[in-house]
Order: sequence, then structure tokens, then C-alpha cells
Amino acid sequence: MRRILDDGGLADVSIFASGGLDEDYISEIVQAGAPIDGFGVGTSLTTSSDAPALDCAYKLQEYAGLARRKRSLGKATWPGRKQVWRRYGSDGRMAGDVLSIESDTQTGEPLIELVMKDGRRVGENPRLAEIRARAAHDLERLPEPLRDLEPGATYPVEVAEALVRLAAEVDNRMAQSESAVP
Repeated sequence: MRRILDDGGLADVSIFASGGLDEDYISEIVQAGAPIDGFGVGTSLTTSSDAPALDCAYKLQEYAGLARRKRSLGKATWPGRKQVWRRYGSDGRMAGDVLSIESDTQTGEPLIELVMKDGRRVGENPRLAEIRARAAHDLERLPEPLRDLEPGATYPVEVAEALVRLAAEVDNRMAQSESAVP
């Protein structure tokens, strides 16, 4: 990346690396002579290495009532407010999910529910025993390959046509606004 920037006359642009970095990996990068000007350390700074961590990033999907999406190569997101419907097989185990827009209707159990509104919790806080029981029940309903953590195990997730159409609408709107900029 440094070479590409330099060749493009952008030698003054700094390179900042982040995402899953810890002190050992940063040391390796520095010793290898990588031309990185700064590092962002988050999860590894606040979480003990012997404790599980969830590394995540926030991606804006709607602003001012208008669906948005990230379109970067390899990082594209689905736009707008969404819902996931889970289907179960005749054995009661999870059989697959359908991802669509919030207003769509699909067969299965809707999974996303409102828990916060205007900065306040909606409804009662579940008790710890209820949370444990729900987690145990959901684990029982996982397909066997996922329960056993078999390598290569997959779970079917389908993207509904309504969400595909919304993505195309957002892309068209963005293309029009980009072409309108002088």
C-alpha cells in the first residue's frame, strides 16, 4: 500500500493499521519493517487473552429514514432495517435463516426484536435463569455439525428478494448522487 501511495504522489499520507492487533502482532509487523505510521488497538487492550472477545464494527445502515450501505469491495453490507426469520426442521432443529428488510414477511420465527428505544430499554429485563434456559434451548436446536464444531460445517442463510431489490435501489441512488457532483 505504501508503494501505491508513493507512486501516486501521496507520500505524505499516513498508514494506520487496526483490527485484531495485539502487542505480539504489532511487534512482528514493526520487526518486519512494515511502513505503518500508527496502530489502533481495541479489543486486545481491554480484554484478557484467556477470555473470549467479540471484535466488531458499527456500520450505518439507515440515516434520516433513508437506507444506506457500505459498498467497499469485500466489505459491502445489506442496507436498511432488517429482520431475520429462522426456520426449523421436523426434528425441531434449526434448518436455515432468511435475511430481509424489516417490513417483509417470511416463513419462520422472527429473531430481531426491539429492546431499546430513545435510549431506554423496552420491556422488562429477563432474569438470569431465563437467559440461561433460552441459551440452553437454542443450543439444543443447533444442527449436529454446528454443535460438534465440525470443520467446514455450514448453516444456510438466504437473502430475500426484497433486500436484494433495496440494495439495488440504494446503489442506483448513490450512483445518481455521485454523478450529480460537479
